[in-house]
Amino acid sequence: MTTQNSSPKEPLPDIIKKKSRQRLKAQAEEKESIFFGLGMFGTVGWSVAIPTVVGVMVGRWLDTLHEGRISWTLTLLLTGLAIGGVIAWQWLNREGRTK
Repeated sequence: MTTQNSSPKEPLPDIIKKKSRQRLKAQAEEKESIFFGLGMFGTVGWSVAIPTVVGVMVGRWLDTLHEGRISWTLTLLLTGLAIGGVIAWQWLNREGRTK
């Protein structure tokens, strides 16, 4: 019987011992608290909110300077939202790799 981590000649008792050690090690590791999850939720929220709000503020300022058919507020709101989404995505991917 072969598994992903073992060679065909590895005896079954050794495979079981190895898997047991891995399971015990995983159980012994500290579990993340609720505060870690809330902190991550807050960080992701702020990483989206700040570029969005900055985009709206700059857009409002541009709308007062240049009256035209283009709504700079809406354009920069969507741009800030997209930038914030990319920042949050990258941050979550980086956190996921370190855990």
